[in-house]
Amino acid sequence: MFLRRHLIAACCLLAAAGGAAVLALGLLDGGAGAPVSGVASPAVAASPPGEVADAPPTPQPHDFGRIAAEGGLLPVRLRRPPRSGLLVDASSGRVLWRREPERRLPIASVTKMMTALIVAERTRPREPVAITREALAYTGSGVGMLPKGRRAQAETLLYGLMLPSGNDAAIALAQHVGGSVRRFVRIMNARAAELGLTCTRFASPSGIVDEGGWSCAPDLALLARKVLEVRRLARIVRTRLTTMPLPIRGGRVWLANHNPLLAMGYPGADGVKTGFTDAAGRCFVGSATRIGRDGRRRRLIVVLLHSPNPGKQAARLLDAGFAAAR
Repeated sequence: MFLRRHLIAACCLLAAAGGAAVLALGLLDGGAGAPVSGVASPAVAASPPGEVADAPPTPQPHDFGRIAAEGGLLPVRLRRPPRSGLLVDASSGRVLWRREPERRLPIASVTKMMTALIVAERTRPREPVAITREALAYTGSGVGMLPKGRRAQAETLLYGLMLPSGNDAAIALAQHVGGSVRRFVRIMNARAAELGLTCTRFASPSGIVDEGGWSCAPDLALLARKVLEVRRLARIVRTRLTTMPLPIRGGRVWLANHNPLLAMGYPGADGVKTGFTDAAGRCFVGSATRIGRDGRRRRLIVVLLHSPNPGKQAARLLDAGFAAAR
């Protein structure tokens, strides 16, 4: 019973609406620490001016089918581990490695996965998006060459959002889709509830605002898998370097991906998003896909929150995950 109370289980749920498998984690027998899923978000912290202060809708409780992970976790030890982390087989939902996955932490620009998902669901690639004064007043990382008062294609801004982590692109897209940043954040939290992200709350479309926003490793693994299911987004997040049309001198802008796995040429790397703020530290949700000896395609998703070296740690965990399947 002692071991059973402390085992982390990989949980799969078929969502009633779409039939998509939903990843979540829970502690068996209500062991130390609250379950990640099936609980309401904590009280909402005060939001900065212009941001939403309302709590997201509380998802309905889930009936999880638990699969004990005893003896199934990879014996990977990181010298300076992240505050929270997870390695998941995206196809089966099996947890291969974890470190305090139930912790709710700020996630910085990893937030942009949800922004991109909503934009992809609600826009066409060539749809014109206004570059507003608010978008040009961004802080932190940005595309940096957006022309004031002009319009850019939604696809260009999506690349600018996910590759160089453009906060200017995040604001412009949020205003275009939601009418305002505040309303877009409400859409983000509503979509999170629909996906069953029960330990997630968004406070901005960019993630540059840490106060009032948080998530946990299982929620981010699920969100990443959802993003990768959208062909439009899967194509974007696996791109290392590209040029996109923009109404500036020369007519195009170069965009480079911050993804460390793509930068190092990691075999099979195909997404998904980095993030950094002082509060969140270095965050990374990565994905890699390979064909096994049995001919089947296998995708692993790694989540690292507040990691000292997310690229190196992600590669090590993915190596172990793929090696275990040989």
